[in-house]
Amino acid sequence: MRVTDLRDYLRSLDAETLAELLHEQAQRDPDLHTRLRLHADGGEPADLLERQAGSGETTKIAAVLDTLQRLLDGGTQADLAPLARRTVDRIVPAQQDDPAVLRRAVALYARACAARPPADLAEWIAGTALDHEVEVDLELFVKSLGDKGLGKLQSLVDEHSGRAAEKLAEQLAELTGDVDALLGILSRQPERLDVRLKVVRVLREAGRTAEAVAYAARARNGNDKPPESEPDEPDLDELVRTLVAEERFDEALDVYKRHVEYLIGQKDAAHYELAAKGLRKIRQLYRRAGIPAEFAPYLAELVAVHKRKARLITEIRAARIALPKD
Repeated sequence: MRVTDLRDYLRSLDAETLAELLHEQAQRDPDLHTRLRLHADGGEPADLLERQAGSGETTKIAAVLDTLQRLLDGGTQADLAPLARRTVDRIVPAQQDDPAVLRRAVALYARACAARPPADLAEWIAGTALDHEVEVDLELFVKSLGDKGLGKLQSLVDEHSGRAAEKLAEQLAELTGDVDALLGILSRQPERLDVRLKVVRVLREAGRTAEAVAYAARARNGNDKPPESEPDEPDLDELVRTLVAEERFDEALDVYKRHVEYLIGQKDAAHYELAAKGLRKIRQLYRRAGIPAEFAPYLAELVAVHKRKARLITEIRAARIALPKD
């Protein structure tokens, strides 16, 4: 049947039959369902969502985001980027109230930009991140920005200073593969274990393994302060693998021991459980180094120091680590 014939046929149907057919199809097609609801309200998708967002209420914002997601998931051809941006801009002033909503809105805006990247996307990202201190995940916008957009964003970031600019510069260095720039940024950050681990990871990924090991050794010998923040487990394991590959077992053990002390210092059940798992890794390292008998005295000393932490002792037992008899 030709299109014109189909239209003539549809026009010949009574309203009730046509409504039933459309309703049945809308139940199977979320995009059609949304479009029909929007049309019923008397406006285009952007117009209706604009009115919904205007109240500023959390439920209305959620409705906007839900509709944006349905339209994007349905593969709509409409340009949703302007509306998605306005929604983010409305949420920004109250970002501290519910940062998860802001992250979702930014992610949806990134999806909307992928189809039709705005010409001023770099400027918007710079303004949002630098003026309002919103943490924008640049990886979501890489394709939309392209090399030209990334270059523009870099020039805008270079004109600013402060922590927000530093965070954007760090992301840009990672995305563009500028290892030396990234190392320079990390070197200006506070001496924390997570920062040191990131330096090692960056060097390793750049194929500069010898430098990674040398840096790890210098960091160990030159900083005996306890870590100020918890590192990512994958980065920590990666550092240990690097050290073990170079047969630097003492340094590898020291990394895990410092991490276990940090976890115990957090004084809660979740961290005690992680600490017990860390002890299993230390036991395995002692075996790998060919000195399994030295694990017992280390454990005995640790238990003696923390013997009043009943939950920690329970987690160590649960990890199937034999406690000292005394």
